[in-house]
Amino acid sequence: MQLKLKLTVVAAIAAAAGVASAQEQVVKIGHVAPVSGAQAHYGKDNENGARMAIEELNAQGVTIGGKKIKFELVAEDDAADPKQGTAAAQKLCDAKVAGVVGHLNSGTTIPASKVYNDCGIPHVTGAATNPNLTKPGYKTTFRIIANDNALGAGLAFYAVDTLKLKTVAIIDDRTAYGQGVADVFKKTATAKGMKVVDEQFTTDKATDFMAILTAIKAKNPDAIFYGGMDPQGGPMLRQMEQLGMGNVKYFGGDGICTSEIAKLAAGAKTLGNVICAEGGSSLAKMPGGTAWKAKYDAKYPNQFQVYSPYTYDATFLIVDAMKRANSVDPKVYTPELAKSSFKGVTSTIAFEPNGEMKNPAITLYVYKDGKKTPL
Repeated sequence: MQLKLKLTVVAAIAAAAGVASAQEQVVKIGHVAPVSGAQAHYGKDNENGARMAIEELNAQGVTIGGKKIKFELVAEDDAADPKQGTAAAQKLCDAKVAGVVGHLNSGTTIPASKVYNDCGIPHVTGAATNPNLTKPGYKTTFRIIANDNALGAGLAFYAVDTLKLKTVAIIDDRTAYGQGVADVFKKTATAKGMKVVDEQFTTDKATDFMAILTAIKAKNPDAIFYGGMDPQGGPMLRQMEQLGMGNVKYFGGDGICTSEIAKLAAGAKTLGNVICAEGGSSLAKMPGGTAWKAKYDAKYPNQFQVYSPYTYDATFLIVDAMKRANSVDPKVYTPELAKSSFKGVTSTIAFEPNGEMKNPAITLYVYKDGKKTPL
């Protein structure tokens, strides 16, 4: 009798466990960034932010539509390459992810946005800043950071109004991001009476800038604006110092606004001439920035770059929309995503009808004693 009772109890427990596990639903969230190549430091930082959010969400025990949800991060590498970006997006569509955080580069995010639109999955970028991203009007595209119109213009205003600079040479890396931010700076600066004395082009793979810098030096500008990323920005600063261009100010968008550029400049004094802009507030001024950064550093020491607080927020933002819609189905929760008013680590996130962030902040930075410091 006793043995029979024990067996019945065991069977009941096993059945209950079966019901519990049947009630648990795995929901996949995609993340894409370059985790290989020269921009891998940004990509790993972005992925860390999303991964940290997923772990915290799983620890909270989220329930949606009456089911306990286990979130899973499906991380892809696009190597900052547009072709790989669309391939990664298609892979995530095929894997039936419920939403995507990414991509990092405008050059990968813009073509990928069409793929996500076609398969009906929302994606949220906290890093790609080219204004053209939201031009097609896809209902699946969201950006939680200021775009290049804000960054390029903010830098131009500072150059002319505060520093009273008269002449500038412009270099861009021919990517969607680099060209976009350089064009906005140029338009705003020239409208304010600044003279563009030279325009030069490079690529996002180059490391030798001696020829273009020598050409620029002959025009004797007060400043150089560089549209591109830090793997080029760092060596450029070293080569400017070698050419005796130590008095030329060096402007750039969020692509060069990293702690990594100080390492890549390898002690060049020209680092002290950098003025760069980032979408969003400085960590110290973000609602949850300081506490979040301490948590991030404990988990991922010496890996912080720029965008991980945004990928962290983007992940929570997607899940917040799912909770409000009481559904993990992209068709059901995407309209809720558009109506967000989410208090994140970076700011309160709300959207314009085109998926752009409402009232995004921008912050200008300089480098003091090799450390990135908000102005």
